[in-house]
Amino acid sequence: MKIAHSIQETRGQIKQWKKYGYSVGFVPTMGYLHEGHLSLVKKSTDENDKTVVSIFVNPAQFAPSEDFSSYPRNFDADADMCGKTGADLIFNPSAEEMYPDNSCTFVDMDKVKKELCGKSRPAHFRGVCTVVNKLFNIVTPDRAYFGQKDAQQLAVIKRMVRDLDIDVEIIGCPIIREPDGLAKSSRNAYLSPAERKAARIVSKAVFEGELLVKSGERRAEKIIAAMRDIIASEPMVEIDYVEITDSESIEKITVLQGGILAAAAVFIGKTRLIDNFMCEV
Repeated sequence: MKIAHSIQETRGQIKQWKKYGYSVGFVPTMGYLHEGHLSLVKKSTDENDKTVVSIFVNPAQFAPSEDFSSYPRNFDADADMCGKTGADLIFNPSAEEMYPDNSCTFVDMDKVKKELCGKSRPAHFRGVCTVVNKLFNIVTPDRAYFGQKDAQQLAVIKRMVRDLDIDVEIIGCPIIREPDGLAKSSRNAYLSPAERKAARIVSKAVFEGELLVKSGERRAEKIIAAMRDIIASEPMVEIDYVEITDSESIEKITVLQGGILAAAAVFIGKTRLIDNFMCEV
C-alpha cells in the first residue's frame, strides 16, 4: 500500500492504474477509522481493482465553535487498518495542499442541505461539497463509498454529482453499530463511560421509530413524538433535532410515502451524535 501526501503524486499513481484499465474505488474519510469506515473500504476492494482512501480532517466543514482542533486523529493506526483491509493508496494531504493561499472557490447548493444538520450547522455542507468535489477531481474514481449514518451528507453528495455531471457512481453503505446498538462514529471517542452508556438511548429511539413504520404507522408526527419521548427519558442527552424527511430531497414530510429518512441528532455533554433509519414505504 502506498501513502501519498501530494495531489501530484496521487494523480500520477491513479493515471498509471488507468493506463492498465484498472477500476478505482474511493473512500473519503476524516480518519480515526473504525469498523464503519473499514466496511466501506472492504466493499470498495470487493468491487474495484484499486481502492483509494483519503484521510483529511477538512477545516472547511467546521464552524469556529466546533471541534476541528480536537477532532480525534491517529494516522499510524488508520494506515495500518487500511493496509490490512486491502486499500492500495492513502491520500493524506495537508490543509495547505488542499487549500493553497488565496483559495476562494467553493461548491454549495440551495436545497437538500437546509434541514437536519444543515439547519444547525449552516456552513457545514458548503465545506463538504467543496472538499468532496476537489477529491473527486484528484482521484477520478469510478465509484465512491459513503456511510448511511451520514444520510444527509449522502443525499447532498448524490445531488451534487447529478447537478454537476460528475462521472462517478455514489454508493451508500449500511450503518455499522456497536453490539449495544450505538452507531459507530469517530466522535464516540469523546464520550465518558457515563456518557457512552447514555448514548444508547439514541439507537433505541431509532429502532422504535423503525418498528412503528414496519407496524404500519404513516404519520410522521406520531413517529417523531415516540422517538423524542425515548430520547428525552435520558437526562444526559439534549435533543438537537428529530425529523422525518424525503430521503432524496431532505424536505420534511407529514405522511410517509416513498423513500423516507428518519434522523436524530443529540448532544451528550459537548459531543454531537447522529443516527437514523431509511426505508421505502
